[in-house]
Amino acid sequence: MAHNFNIKLIPKNELSTILPLVDLLNKGSIPIAVLEERLAIMIAMGGYHCIGVYDGDALIGICGIWILNKLYVGKHIEPDNVFVKEAYRSKGVGKLMMDWMYAYAKEIGCATAEVNCYKANVKGNKFWEENGFEPLAYHLLRKIE
Repeated sequence: MAHNFNIKLIPKNELSTILPLVDLLNKGSIPIAVLEERLAIMIAMGGYHCIGVYDGDALIGICGIWILNKLYVGKHIEPDNVFVKEAYRSKGVGKLMMDWMYAYAKEIGCATAEVNCYKANVKGNKFWEENGFEPLAYHLLRKIE
């Protein structure tokens, strides 16, 4: 079956449409109400956008992107919560999102891209490395209680 995918930045007022895919990505481990609250805060912070890939009207892939500026790397783009519905995997959707993201990053003056990926996500790390990302550092997390 041939697909004619459409890719675009999801308008800010439609960003809640990504939540069902984010829920699938997280395997339901974060309540939707919490995701809604966090998304509202992310939007209010500025710098957060999301690429959507559509098959007709159906949202089948997402790639959140942060536009950031840090001392060590300058203005850059950071993909976040990248997800493609299972039926659409291995059909070039991830590459389509990355190509679009790199073109967009260049257009807005980003010099680099960086990504965080869980150590245990072997397939995800392979995907990022196949897309030109190289391990640079550890991403560490500490819960504050």
